[in-house]
Amino acid sequence: MWRSFVAAHSGRCTEDLLTALILLIRHAAHAQLGNVLSGRIPGIGLSSEGRTQAERIASRLDGLAIDAVHSSPLQRAQETAFAIIAHRPELSVETVPELQELDFGDWAGQSLAELAEDPQWDRWNTVRANARPPGGESMAQAQQRAWTHVEHAAEAFPGGAVVMVTHCDIIRAVVAKVLGMSLNLFHRMEVDPATISRLVVGHWGAKVLSLNETCP
Repeated sequence: MWRSFVAAHSGRCTEDLLTALILLIRHAAHAQLGNVLSGRIPGIGLSSEGRTQAERIASRLDGLAIDAVHSSPLQRAQETAFAIIAHRPELSVETVPELQELDFGDWAGQSLAELAEDPQWDRWNTVRANARPPGGESMAQAQQRAWTHVEHAAEAFPGGAVVMVTHCDIIRAVVAKVLGMSLNLFHRMEVDPATISRLVVGHWGAKVLSLNETCP
């Protein structure tokens, strides 16, 4: 279906486009979700709700030929990725540092209630294109590393489909890149846990096919 979409919207044959389908999946829910800025803290796995969500993602992807599954190193992403390949013996999960959660520096592990009192947090959520977490990385840096990996994956799997399990801000950053959107407008995109956002990427450029697909 996605191959037909690209051909119809480009005026060129799909074979010439060497287009790849990239599925950006936000990891499923964990116990700290909505209360703590978990960042890169290790050892945070999926909650029981999250495990159910991960299974629903896997069901949603049934019937889709997947060439590779890439995942952030963090446990919550890895568990989501392994749920996706549970019934696909031909696939393994490749850990990709470029899909790692944004480095929130000194903020990692703080509650969202605590952060709400920090003026730097307010600035971070207002001018993402220029602000940076204390001791962390900028959104622009995260966008560059993630987008570079998306491009490399599209080159490695022309005409194929690659699943990338990662994090909310990483998905927002990549989608903003494709749309030519300022990172200051990141809040205009909703990326919920256990959702799928689809891109097509080729030497001709990239398109967003969907954003924040839920898996009921």
